Amino acid sequence: MVNLTAKPYNLDEQGVKWVKDTIANMTIEEKIGQLFINMGASREEDYLKSVLDNYHIGGVRYNPAMSNQVYDQNKILQENSKIPLLIAANTEGGGNGACLDGTYIAAGIKVGAADNKKYAYELGKISAIESAAIGCNWSFAPVVDLMINWRNPITTNRGFSKDADKTLEFSLEFMRGMMENGVAPAAKHFPGDGIDERDQHLSFAPNTLSPEEWDETFGKVYGGLIDAGLPSIMAGHIALPEYVRYFNPNATKKELLMPATLNKYILTDLLRGKMGFNGLIVTDASHMVAMTSAMKRSEMLPTAIAAGSDMFLFFNDPEEDFEWMMEGYRKGIITDERLEEALTRILGTKAALGLHNKPKTEILQPKAEAMAKIGLDSYKEIAKEISDKSITLVKNEENIFPMSPEKHKRVLLVNVKGIANGIADLMGGGKKTPIEEIKELLEQEGFEVEIYESAMEKIMKLPKEEILMKLLDVYSQKRPIAELTGKYDLIINVANVGANTHQRIEWTMAKGTPDMPFYVHEIPTIFVSVLSPFHLADVPQVQTYINTYDSKDYTLKLLVEKMLGRSEFTGVSPVDAYCGLCDTVF
Repeated sequence: MVNLTAKPYNLDEQGVKWVKDTIANMTIEEKIGQLFINMGASREEDYLKSVLDNYHIGGVRYNPAMSNQVYDQNKILQENSKIPLLIAANTEGGGNGACLDGTYIAAGIKVGAADNKKYAYELGKISAIESAAIGCNWSFAPVVDLMINWRNPITTNRGFSKDADKTLEFSLEFMRGMMENGVAPAAKHFPGDGIDERDQHLSFAPNTLSPEEWDETFGKVYGGLIDAGLPSIMAGHIALPEYVRYFNPNATKKELLMPATLNKYILTDLLRGKMGFNGLIVTDASHMVAMTSAMKRSEMLPTAIAAGSDMFLFFNDPEEDFEWMMEGYRKGIITDERLEEALTRILGTKAALGLHNKPKTEILQPKAEAMAKIGLDSYKEIAKEISDKSITLVKNEENIFPMSPEKHKRVLLVNVKGIANGIADLMGGGKKTPIEEIKELLEQEGFEVEIYESAMEKIMKLPKEEILMKLLDVYSQKRPIAELTGKYDLIINVANVGANTHQRIEWTMAKGTPDMPFYVHEIPTIFVSVLSPFHLADVPQVQTYINTYDSKDYTLKLLVEKMLGRSEFTGVSPVDAYCGLCDTVF
């Protein structure tokens, strides 16, 4: 049984009564509908009403739009839903996860690098203020994965640290900032990402830690958050085989490798039983391969609920999925007891947010009042402050700094690329690419700056019939070292690579060209990564290496200020930027 008077609900007698009475008066279709969180396909009123009327959904997570559009959408939803909705947003890095004109504050790793828990609180607070203003009451954050494996593509910059104690400390502050401002956080992705190097969107990616290792790392983080009253947890499509073996020494291979979202041993025996979590469990998105390939979708939907998930994230086809969940109930995969439990937690979370006490027309604050809370200058100043504190000089063996036009007049900027680098350009930058932004900033300081154009870029501009012959020649290209040392005083490599499964630097088929920093003993060289903190693995020869964690214009301006010696590098790397490799430290 779910104790609604205990944390994280802490409901009074009236709140408990509302939950019980609401469940008692629901049809079975309405009960099944509460299990679903819809990903909106449209903001049109007719569509929104039809989803509510046909599927009786318990929650919504939508794609961000401008704040006024999201406000109008959420107002329609709450005023037309029989039961108030949980409306979620991915506010991992700020209110921009709830609306496009919300404020980006910082990715988790950047907050960790700033090395002050007050910034985690500010991130949670500002995210909550902006998202709550437009009608969101639930956040799929914080990310409490541990960035232990530098090859992991999910945790690249989303978590606070590789360290469990620091992650717990910062996550508690993030949670406090959110909950003080009316938004329920959902820590993710239980039982914890950052061990395997694969991506659950595309493959399986188990957490292979032993129970003892898990207890001292991910278990410590989740346990601390649960003790502090964490309202909800997002289960990841991540297997935890050694803990399954702990509960069942005779577990089959299938049971050992079943993702947590479908695994009773992990959600019910570990999270509910051993750890005592009383709050709401929601699955991660159900389109990810680690979940969809585990079993037939018709079995997957009810199995997720039977395993211990209370809410199922996203319809595939609403009609099909709804019927499959209904069928799972009819077959007894979802028992009446399990359904009652899930509904109690769903409605208990809504009551804990005070949704049961408000008339439908008053769940959202007045629109003018709401719009006045979006994108404030004071929020942007916090973002800039975090940038200033977080930029990390990881490796400094050349004493290049401070740079100056007197010492380093002629600068070559090299755009270091990876697979699908265009996506990275869209993530967290401004109108200019990072390298264009840095060029402009350095020229304003009196440097002569050139951006390197690679041989491959030049070749691809040629007519098609010439490209093949040029490609055959490109690998044999050579040039005197004097072409670099006689022409430039400094080379700055700028890597905007990450946000994808590969996330490694991708070298061209040429050799001996400036896009590969072979020249570290020929000419002063700086390597700057503006996204992934782990690129030193691919350029261990570089003696001066900086992580900025994003490429916002103010971040790059602060970077240049630090390289010119006008402010200190104060960032503390929250991960092993040396990637555990012997050659990166020399």
